[in-house]
Amino acid sequence: MENIFNEETFKKEVIEGKGKVLVDFYADWCSPCKMLAPTIEKVAEKYIGKITVGKVNIDECPNLAATYKVMSIPTLILFDNGEKVETIIGLVDQKEVEAMIVKHI
Repeated sequence: MENIFNEETFKKEVIEGKGKVLVDFYADWCSPCKMLAPTIEKVAEKYIGKITVGKVNIDECPNLAATYKVMSIPTLILFDNGEKVETIIGLVDQKEVEAMIVKHI
């Protein structure tokens, strides 16, 4: 199960947290984001205990979207010990998401 991050929890769990965190920047009105959601849920379940998976609603957290230069959604950003290590933009399949994760674990 993925977490829902806001600006406060993002700082605590992603920036100051230890380990790897996959963050899905999305919006409720975004069709590709809705299509990606089941993939993100499957990835969260498959890699439980290895990475943390969470979501940021860009409409509710525009400062986070601006900080990480999210210009198009969905955008997936993988963080390792608070540092951004890789980004995928757009609708992708589970294999592509997992390939990004496996490279870094």
